[in-house]
Amino acid sequence: MQLRPRFLGRLGAADVVTVANAALGFAAAVAATTDPGLAARLILLAAIADGLDGVLARVHGSTQVGEYVDSLADVASFGVAPAVFVYAIARRAWGLDLGVLSAPEVVTLAVPALYVAAAVVRLGMYTAYDLDDRTTRGVQTTLAATVLAAAYLSGVTDPALLLGATGVFVYLMITSIEYPELSERDALAMGVVQFGAVLAPLAFARALPRTLLAAALAYLLLAPMLYPRAR
Repeated sequence: MQLRPRFLGRLGAADVVTVANAALGFAAAVAATTDPGLAARLILLAAIADGLDGVLARVHGSTQVGEYVDSLADVASFGVAPAVFVYAIARRAWGLDLGVLSAPEVVTLAVPALYVAAAVVRLGMYTAYDLDDRTTRGVQTTLAATVLAAAYLSGVTDPALLLGATGVFVYLMITSIEYPELSERDALAMGVVQFGAVLAPLAFARALPRTLLAAALAYLLLAPMLYPRAR
């Protein structure tokens, strides 16, 4: 009987970071029930890991399981975690109770559930059709999660606004709008700001998460039309 773990020798450095990304997503979902601020920072940290695994894959090469592990991890960190994050904020603010399924409770539960469903569809379509392209269709799950987390750290704590934004992302993730891949320079700059927002979200009147939010929204709204396509 072979007791040696099957993944030994099959996972690369990038895959290890990807798996850590998934673990951060779980931690964010748990933290959302008690400390939404910590949950938001963990989601941003998972987004940094998501960018780092791509860098490692380019430097050290990818593995056969890399693309599948990446999409599975993204479901956890940028699908489930942000959905639980938004639901937990709304439930606490509005005093909702799952034992009494009123109309507000159903809506508050349904929108994050649809967000998870849209994220799964979006990631599946990306893995099947967009993996080798320099553009991708629909808003990236990482971008959607970053906007929600950065918004909360920037002081946008109104559950109605966060729930509404989540509903908008449900649609945007499954559209055919093309988003170009970030250049390495811009991805690095975004990562630095993201890391700063994780470490010091309240410093300088929330300057770092607000800068991150502004950059993410600018890419969300303008990139399909104005951002240069990589060749």
